[in-house]
Amino acid sequence: MLELRPNCECCDRDLPPDSADARICTFECTFCADCVETRFSGVCPNCGGDLSARPIRPAAALHRFPASLKRVYKAHPACAAVRPPPPSERPQPPSSWA
Repeated sequence: MLELRPNCECCDRDLPPDSADARICTFECTFCADCVETRFSGVCPNCGGDLSARPIRPAAALHRFPASLKRVYKAHPACAAVRPPPPSERPQPPSSWA
Protein backbone atom coordinates (compact mmCIF):
# COMPACT_ATOMS: atom_id res chain seq x y z
CA MET A 1 0.00 0.00 0.00
CA LEU A 2 1.27 3.49 -0.83
CA GLU A 3 2.48 5.60 2.09
CA LEU A 4 1.00 8.84 0.71
CA ARG A 5 3.81 10.98 2.12
CA PRO A 6 2.66 14.41 3.33
CA ASN A 7 5.18 16.70 1.63
CA CYS A 8 7.41 17.43 -1.32
CA GLU A 9 10.87 16.23 -0.35
CA CYS A 10 12.36 19.14 -2.30
CA CYS A 11 10.45 22.31 -1.27
CA ASP A 12 8.52 20.85 1.71
CA ARG A 13 5.15 21.88 0.23
CA ASP A 14 2.24 20.12 1.91
CA LEU A 15 0.75 17.36 -0.25
CA PRO A 16 -2.43 16.09 1.43
CA PRO A 17 -3.74 12.64 0.44
CA ASP A 18 -6.18 14.16 -2.07
CA SER A 19 -3.61 16.44 -3.75
CA ALA A 20 -3.64 16.38 -7.53
CA ASP A 21 -0.17 18.00 -7.43
CA ALA A 22 1.65 15.04 -5.83
CA ARG A 23 4.09 13.06 -7.99
CA ILE A 24 5.81 9.77 -7.07
CA CYS A 25 8.30 7.30 -8.53
CA THR A 26 8.22 3.52 -8.09
CA PHE A 27 10.07 3.89 -4.76
CA GLU A 28 7.48 6.45 -3.56
CA CYS A 29 9.85 9.40 -3.61
CA THR A 30 7.33 12.23 -3.39
CA PHE A 31 7.51 15.67 -5.00
CA CYS A 32 5.09 18.44 -5.95
CA ALA A 33 4.26 18.96 -9.63
CA ASP A 34 6.10 22.30 -9.66
CA CYS A 35 9.42 20.79 -8.51
CA VAL A 36 9.04 17.83 -10.89
CA GLU A 37 8.50 20.13 -13.87
CA THR A 38 10.88 23.00 -13.04
CA ARG A 39 13.74 21.22 -11.26
CA PHE A 40 13.76 17.56 -12.28
CA SER A 41 12.24 17.47 -15.80
CA GLY A 42 9.98 14.57 -14.77
CA VAL A 43 12.85 12.34 -13.60
CA CYS A 44 13.31 11.24 -9.98
CA PRO A 45 16.59 12.66 -8.64
CA ASN A 46 16.95 9.66 -6.31
CA CYS A 47 16.50 6.69 -8.65
CA GLY A 48 16.34 8.14 -12.18
CA GLY A 49 12.85 6.74 -12.74
CA ASP A 50 9.76 8.51 -14.04
CA LEU A 51 7.68 10.68 -11.72
CA SER A 52 3.95 10.21 -12.22
CA ALA A 53 0.77 11.52 -10.62
CA ARG A 54 0.21 9.91 -7.23
CA PRO A 55 -3.10 8.05 -7.04
CA ILE A 56 -5.69 9.59 -4.73
CA ARG A 57 -6.91 7.26 -2.00
CA PRO A 58 -10.70 7.51 -1.61
CA ALA A 59 -11.68 9.50 1.48
CA ALA A 60 -13.68 6.55 2.81
CA ALA A 61 -10.50 4.43 2.86
CA LEU A 62 -8.33 7.01 4.65
CA HIS A 63 -9.82 6.22 8.07
CA ARG A 64 -8.82 2.57 7.85
CA PHE A 65 -5.65 3.15 5.79
CA PRO A 66 -4.34 6.62 6.79
CA ALA A 67 -1.70 8.57 4.93
CA SER A 68 1.80 8.81 6.37
CA LEU A 69 2.65 11.70 8.70
CA LYS A 70 6.41 11.23 8.26
CA ARG A 71 7.92 14.17 6.37
CA VAL A 72 10.87 13.33 4.12
CA TYR A 73 13.60 15.82 3.12
CA LYS A 74 16.57 15.10 0.89
CA ALA A 75 19.51 17.32 0.03
CA HIS A 76 19.05 17.60 -3.74
CA PRO A 77 21.20 20.41 -5.17
CA ALA A 78 18.24 21.64 -7.24
CA CYS A 79 16.24 22.14 -4.04
CA ALA A 80 18.72 24.16 -2.01
CA ALA A 81 17.21 27.53 -2.96
CA VAL A 82 13.61 26.54 -2.13
CA ARG A 83 14.00 24.47 1.02
CA PRO A 84 13.25 26.18 4.34
CA PRO A 85 16.13 26.21 6.83
CA PRO A 86 16.13 23.46 9.48
CA PRO A 87 14.28 24.33 12.71
CA SER A 88 17.55 24.87 14.58
CA GLU A 89 18.53 27.63 12.11
CA ARG A 90 15.17 29.41 11.91
CA PRO A 91 14.81 32.74 13.67
CA GLN A 92 13.10 32.43 17.04
CA PRO A 93 10.11 34.62 17.88
CA PRO A 94 10.72 37.33 20.46
CA SER A 95 10.25 36.22 24.06
CA SER A 96 7.43 38.77 24.37
CA TRP A 97 5.32 36.53 22.11
CA ALA A 98 5.18 33.75 24.69
